Amino acid sequence: MANKWAQIAGRWEHFAVEAKKQWEQLTDDEVAEVNGNRNALARIVQARYYISKKEAHTQIEAWVDDLKV
Repeated sequence: MANKWAQIAGRWEHFAVEAKKQWEQLTDDEVAEVNGNRNALARIVQARYYISKKEAHTQIEAWVDDLKV
């Protein structure tokens, strides 16, 4: 997943749209704040959805696996 995430991070503006589709409660500012940083995305998803850190990372892993990179 590290290689796939590097591609996502490098093209975050494109994948930010996909992140907003996945986590509809995220604001544009939150998605911009992530700026390709996986840990920042996990932190924001965790806070916005009131889930555990582990669950946030699990959701991100599933999302990355489903993406066409």
